[in-house]
Amino acid sequence: MADSVGSPARGRHPRLSVLAGALCAVLTANAQAAHAAIPSVPPGDYPKVERGSVVDEFHGTKVADPYRWLEALDSPQVQAFVKAQNALAEPFLEALPDRERFRQRLTALYQYERFGLPMHEGGNYFYQRNDGKQDQAVLYVADNPGATGRVLIDPNTLRGDATVALANYEPSPDGKLLAYSLSDAGSDWNTWHVRDVATGQDRPDKLVDTKFTSVSWARDGSGFYYSAYPKGDDQLQAVVRFHKLGDPQSADREVYAVKDHATRVPYGTVTEDGRYLVLSISDSTMSNGVLVMALDGSGTVTPLFTRYDGVYDYLGSRKGAAGTELLFRSNAGAPNGRIIAADMGLPPARWGEVRVPESKQVLESASLVGDRLVGNYLQDASSRLRQFEAADGKPLGEIPLPGLGAVAGLSGQPGQREAWFSYTDYSTPTRTYSLDTQTGATALLREPKIPADISPYVTEQVFYTSRDGTRIPMFIVRHKDAQRDGTGAVMLYGYGGFDISMTPSFSSATIAWLERGGTYAVANLRGGGEYGAAWHEAGTRAKKQNVFDDFIGAAEYLVKEKYAAPKRIVVRGGSNGGLLVGAVITQRPELFGAALPAVGVLDMLRYHLASANARQWSDDYGLSENASDFKAQYAYSPVHNTGRQQCYPPTLITTAAQDNRVVPWHSFKFAAALQAAQECDNPVLLRVETRAGHGAGKPVWMQIEGLAEEWAFAAAALGLPAP
Repeated sequence: MADSVGSPARGRHPRLSVLAGALCAVLTANAQAAHAAIPSVPPGDYPKVERGSVVDEFHGTKVADPYRWLEALDSPQVQAFVKAQNALAEPFLEALPDRERFRQRLTALYQYERFGLPMHEGGNYFYQRNDGKQDQAVLYVADNPGATGRVLIDPNTLRGDATVALANYEPSPDGKLLAYSLSDAGSDWNTWHVRDVATGQDRPDKLVDTKFTSVSWARDGSGFYYSAYPKGDDQLQAVVRFHKLGDPQSADREVYAVKDHATRVPYGTVTEDGRYLVLSISDSTMSNGVLVMALDGSGTVTPLFTRYDGVYDYLGSRKGAAGTELLFRSNAGAPNGRIIAADMGLPPARWGEVRVPESKQVLESASLVGDRLVGNYLQDASSRLRQFEAADGKPLGEIPLPGLGAVAGLSGQPGQREAWFSYTDYSTPTRTYSLDTQTGATALLREPKIPADISPYVTEQVFYTSRDGTRIPMFIVRHKDAQRDGTGAVMLYGYGGFDISMTPSFSSATIAWLERGGTYAVANLRGGGEYGAAWHEAGTRAKKQNVFDDFIGAAEYLVKEKYAAPKRIVVRGGSNGGLLVGAVITQRPELFGAALPAVGVLDMLRYHLASANARQWSDDYGLSENASDFKAQYAYSPVHNTGRQQCYPPTLITTAAQDNRVVPWHSFKFAAALQAAQECDNPVLLRVETRAGHGAGKPVWMQIEGLAEEWAFAAAALGLPAP
């Protein structure tokens, strides 16, 4: 939820984390009255939703799917369902007393200048900037990294409601051309264009049928490599193509396609010397293979790493001892990550030599800049930067950081000594720093000034014990004078999946919650990447329940240590975090005062049928076709665990009609099931945004409207006193 604008990653593709009885006994009078401020919705007042008769059989178990018809997103029946749900939710949310106050305060808090990281090609520096009043960040080009420069692309001018966003961009090697992609209404499907940097005019080139791909320019600037889905169908496998500038897309030649595996997807990156195309073959979020294609006209493809035994992130190339040397960050054989090298002029037995060995801290990311390797390590979910000689891995020391926060970006190139990175924590808006890799010196390039006093708020890191005894870290942000007497109101956020680490980040929305008297907590759950591949694997497939136990354990800790009481905690999460919220409120409804699941994966038995991309989540979730996976999924799948009548906490389910990553029928089915099972007057609402997707590219005005509704709903449900 950070407010910063960012630059796209270069040369990489998306890959794409028992106290029940006692808790009930310690309810305070304040907590018991927590729902007094939120309007009720009697169970009979929900829209009438037809229950179908579909029953599936999984490994001898019959499973009813009464809301299967909601998967037909374009049908008139589903459109009527969405209209009816919004007709209930919208006036309810508009009438909440805090909604307008939150909207006004969030609008003010978002009005500060923020920047993305510079990207350098030729004599040009490219970066994004939002002046504080714009709905979309604007792309600038300048002749030095600290200059304002001139506007190159302003997405705010492309549509009146600002729902067309700049999704990705990549300058040509000489910096004279820019390939860039646009996303409409938050869709993962992008359209690529090519702009002349000097004139600001677009060339006739236009590419469609792409998602989750960057582009990689040929070193002579004649065109670029990209991945596309045949006929725009993401149930098919993407292929790597080459687009020659000036040609229609129909003339683009196919460079590489996976022929021997139905779900693997290739992406290509050109080496700095232009001799090879490094092909990363994505199998899942936990592993990929690497092939190398010669660009000498022969098209020879050489297998490099093909065991699919971990993740291999390509960092870049340099001149090696015998040929072109390729460098990778990998967790294969090293759960905490290390850097390995493959000199294409050496025998295959020498490929994969360790350049920077594994350490006790997790190597979250790395960059090759000049003749240095810069590693971003995690220690208890906060960043540490270290430098190494690229040639031999010799340690060159740690780069000082401002505090215990998170580093991102590390934007730089093998041929340049300058690099940039961003730093943020819960009280520091995203700053931009320059790094001289030769000296290790850093300098503050840009520092936002926010319209708020954050001095009253403190961040503490605590550790608690999960159900099986595992030690879990959690960040807690609160007013320094907040009393720990069990009457506080806590917003608890989590994710717990896909090797993604929940590191500290600044958010205007968090400040608005703190100013309203709340406390904000982030739990670093298993399934994430905070402690490496083993931590990630401990929250996947048959072990997915560990993630939910960790989150429940965080809430129990907050109660035990008197940050809050039961019914005084609102749980929030999006995407895989939406699954997290759906699972914990169906398992422990009495523990939470409100729930905010957003764009969640909520039907675990059918998630993989939505697209080929969704099927790649199977390393985390498993597949219901497998008996052991089905048993685990069926035990926690939110859609399938709402059948029993009981009192669920006030719940606001949010999704978007254009979400083609986690399709909205997940939220539709969960809302229908939860409303049908609700036996008390706590509201269960479904809010569907019609001009948005999974979240990326959402204009600021739409973010503010959604946050104001969520925050007002949470404040009312937890009974926060009027300001």
